[in-house]
Amino acid sequence: MLDSLAPRGKNAIAIEPMQPQDLQAWTRSRRGAREWLRTVGFQAQPGTFAFVPQGPDGAARVLATPLGGDRVWAWAGLPMSLPEGRYRLAIDGDAAAQTDAALGWALGAYDFTRYRRPRRTAARLEWPQKADRGEVERLAASVFLARDLINTPCEDMGPAQLAAAAATVAREFGATVKTITGKQLLARNYPTIHMVGRASAADRQPRLVDIRWGDPHAPKVTLVGKGVCFDTGGLDIKPHEGMREMKKDMGGAAVMLGLARALMSAGVPIRLRLLIPAVENSVSANAFRPLDIVRTRAGKTVEIGNTDAEGRLILCDALAEADSEKPELLVDAATLTGAARMALGPEVQALFCDDDEAATALVRHGLAVGDPLWRLPLWRPYRKLIDGKCADLNNVAAGPFAGSIIGALYLAEFVAQAKTWVHLDIMAANTAAKPGRPEGGEATGMRALYAYIRSRFG
Repeated sequence: MLDSLAPRGKNAIAIEPMQPQDLQAWTRSRRGAREWLRTVGFQAQPGTFAFVPQGPDGAARVLATPLGGDRVWAWAGLPMSLPEGRYRLAIDGDAAAQTDAALGWALGAYDFTRYRRPRRTAARLEWPQKADRGEVERLAASVFLARDLINTPCEDMGPAQLAAAAATVAREFGATVKTITGKQLLARNYPTIHMVGRASAADRQPRLVDIRWGDPHAPKVTLVGKGVCFDTGGLDIKPHEGMREMKKDMGGAAVMLGLARALMSAGVPIRLRLLIPAVENSVSANAFRPLDIVRTRAGKTVEIGNTDAEGRLILCDALAEADSEKPELLVDAATLTGAARMALGPEVQALFCDDDEAATALVRHGLAVGDPLWRLPLWRPYRKLIDGKCADLNNVAAGPFAGSIIGALYLAEFVAQAKTWVHLDIMAANTAAKPGRPEGGEATGMRALYAYIRSRFG
């Protein structure tokens, strides 16, 4: 249950939407309110609010101007801005609009409190009458799950803890879960996952989490999430500034786990599989080295051009396994490249997909739910840039250009049988706080994928 949303009752303070163009007309017949609003400086700018001491019914109310743009964020700044108390949103609109308002409110009340006390209690909103409570609760809980996992430092969110979190979600919805750990990865032919994670301590061994759920006769949807719980860069070690936020390098796994949770909670008629390769890319005597060569699960050999391009290495074995089942839809998400952020910034996630219909639909759904994606090309002429000198492939190109495309092209080498393959190169964090999106871990791309999968499969 969401603490920031309350059953309908009595004595809730009304929040009345107010647009700048309507303010003058509203105050014309309300002299007292006009003088009060002039005194407090309320001009109905987006995201602002003001209390009006007395309305026509004798009760206090709040005039608030929604944020423009994406509907889900319209009221998301209010839960942590309004004084603690109980409110109701005096808006009309269809069920979708009211559901978006409730979801934005819920997301705006999020606070990561594992290591400190809450800064304050969020203001509570009465459920809008037409809101789909189940949808709001499942999406909010799934976003909160991803945010919590990403925000947790590696000391408490290593490969074992990430696997345990995934198993907890699986058990909640009656899914089966298997985990392959340590040297079992070699015995089961997942050599790149083992190679990247083998330098970690004994209690932080690499592993592959495999979750299955749903009707075995339904369309198969497989999700793969990059679970690098911390990335030092390996022997090609990152500088201090490059390593500061690397606890979020398992953001792809967190987003895919949140997405799987939402889909299972909604009972979407699919045969769902989730694969999470979980590792810590550490520095030790047995760390993998530049120019080492590894034979992947798919049989292709890869020359290590850079140990800091480890995410694509753990993903390629997981993708090869996922692809072998010929899923209707195969989706992977990863904090794969800084190049994607240089191209699109932190708020828009890079989308790669050769299926024009699916790519167009994903972009459309992302814009509709305020979780934007932007399609970048899988530009095949660049494929030659990752030819290996002593192996089939190199995990990086020699030059600095088109880094996000190069990463996607590397992954594409391991996908051949899936009907539709989607790769998201995501940020998994908010670099600055905005209404509904606090600084820190974020489920970037999750709600766009959820909307698309529900639309495509029912």
